[in-house]
Amino acid sequence: MAPTIPPRIRRLGKIHHVAIVVRSIDGSIPLWRDLLGLELEDVMDIPTDQVRIAFLGVGESKVELVEPTDDTTGVARFLESKGEGFHHVCFEVDNLAETLLRLEIDGLELIDSAPRRGAEGPVAFIHPRSCHGVLVELIEAPGGPAWTSLGFEGS
Repeated sequence: MAPTIPPRIRRLGKIHHVAIVVRSIDGSIPLWRDLLGLELEDVMDIPTDQVRIAFLGVGESKVELVEPTDDTTGVARFLESKGEGFHHVCFEVDNLAETLLRLEIDGLELIDSAPRRGAEGPVAFIHPRSCHGVLVELIEAPGGPAWTSLGFEGS
């Protein structure tokens, strides 16, 4: 393991989801649901991120399909430059704000320095430059402190 990756990264929880950028959610669901047998959980628009997403369950984790809804966004630029495929991996953590602080102290470059609203709970991203080219998302486990502060129901 590279010395620049802090030991705390090994303490992340389960993989919440793996995200795949697609040109069309509607055109992609039949592969994942019908041919590969994953359960379609939800399809939703996320106007703040200018994407449409679909979650498909597999075991304890999910596959997230991400379709850009605006050609000027980072996701759209990613799709145009790299094509459809792997976009990011998301790990669950118990306390997102605390985890972000620890990772920043350890020298990782954060895209989000504080938790923000995501589709399924508080989230934040770590820049790919700090993770060997991989975009890493962190999501706080249900009921964590950021759930209440960000106004999620059922927290």
